[in-house]
Amino acid sequence: MDWMDWQISEDTVPSAPVTEADARSMAGRPPASGAWQDGDPSGHRQFAWLGAFTTERGDTLPHMRLAYETWGELNADASNAVLVLHAFTGDSHVRGSAGPGHPTAGWWEDIVGPGCPVDTDELFVIAPNMLGGCQGSTGPASIHPDGDHWASRFPYVSVRDQVDAQRLLADHLGVERWYAVIGGSMGGMHALEWAITHPDRVARLGVIAAPPANSADQIAQNATQLEAISIDPRFAGGDYYEAGSGDGPHRGLALARRMAMLNYRGIVELNKRFQRSWQSDVSPLGHGGRFAVESYLDFHGNKFTRRFDANSYIRLVEAMDSHDVGRGRGGIEDALLGVSARTLVVGIDTDRLFPLEGQRRIARGIPTTIHGDEPVIITSDFGHDGFLIETDVLGHHLRALLAE
Repeated sequence: MDWMDWQISEDTVPSAPVTEADARSMAGRPPASGAWQDGDPSGHRQFAWLGAFTTERGDTLPHMRLAYETWGELNADASNAVLVLHAFTGDSHVRGSAGPGHPTAGWWEDIVGPGCPVDTDELFVIAPNMLGGCQGSTGPASIHPDGDHWASRFPYVSVRDQVDAQRLLADHLGVERWYAVIGGSMGGMHALEWAITHPDRVARLGVIAAPPANSADQIAQNATQLEAISIDPRFAGGDYYEAGSGDGPHRGLALARRMAMLNYRGIVELNKRFQRSWQSDVSPLGHGGRFAVESYLDFHGNKFTRRFDANSYIRLVEAMDSHDVGRGRGGIEDALLGVSARTLVVGIDTDRLFPLEGQRRIARGIPTTIHGDEPVIITSDFGHDGFLIETDVLGHHLRALLAE
C-alpha cells in the first residue's frame, strides 16, 4: 500500500505534504474532548452494561459499559467467536463503511470480512473498545454517578483490568472459549494476557507487533507524551469537559500525538517520503518556512484532537506501562510457558515502538507457536504501523493460524 496509517483509518492519507484542502479541513476550533458521548450517533456500536467493576488496585466503577461491534453470525455452540483487539488509539470499528457515528471506514478492512483472512462468512468477530477508552466504553469522558464526567477521578486501570472487562463481555455474549484472540500493538498486549490468564478460553492466539512487557525505553517515551498533556494549562488537572471549543487541552494532546507518531513510522519511510522538502516556497532555513514533515506532523496531531480525549490518552498510556506478563508469575518466561493456544507471533523489522526483540522473546517462550522459536518477521518500510498496512502478508499468516 502507498499511504500512511496512524493506527486508525481516518488518519490514512497520502504521505505527502499537507495541502490547502487538508488545512481547510482543520478549520474551526477543536472540541474540548473528541470522545464519543451518549447522544451522539451510535453507528454500528452495541453496548454491554456489565455491572460494577473492581480494578486490580481495588477501585470500583459502579456501572461499567463496553462498546463493541460484531460481524458474522455466532453459531449454536458459540465455538466460532473471534476476539479482535484494537491498538492504543483505535476503536471498535474494525470493518464497515463511514457514516453517522463512524466518520471513516474500518481500520482492518482487508483482514476482517467475508472471504478475508478472518472470514466473517464462517466466523463471528467481536471487537470491543477497551475500558478507559473514549469511543463508547466507560472511560474518563463517561458520566459519573453524580451526573458529572469522571474526568480526573477515573481510576487507574491496567492491561489486566482491561482483559478482565473483556472477559465479562465474553460471559455476557455466551462465549466460553474463543476460536481465536487476535490483537496488534496494545491489542496484542491484551491478546497475550488473555492466553496467559485464561488459557482454557483461548484456542488460537495472534500476537502482532506487541512486547511481553513495556520496557524502560517505552515507558520513558510515554512519560514525555503524558507531560506534554499535563503541562497544557487548559488541561486543568483533567477537568476540562465543560470548556468551549478551542479551550480544551488540544495543544498538549496534539503534541503528545506528534511525539507518538514518530515511533509508529519507520526511519526509512519518513526519510524516503519527505526527505528535506519544504512545505511551501518559503524557506525553513531562517526565513519562517517549514519542512514538509513538520507540517505533516502538525496536521495529524491537530486532526487527532477531534477524535480523542486527553484523559483517556493518559489512562491508556498508564495501562500500557502496566504491561508485564511476568508480573507476579515468576517472570516472563514462566508466564509464557502457560500459554496452550495455537499461537502466531508477528513482528515488523523496522518497528521502533516495539522492536523484534520482544516478539522473539514471546516466540521462544510459548511452546505452541506455529512457526517454532522465531516470530514471523514482516519486512516493511512503515515501521510499527506495518501491521495495519502490510495486510497481504499478514493475512496469509492469519489464514494459517485460523485453519482447522
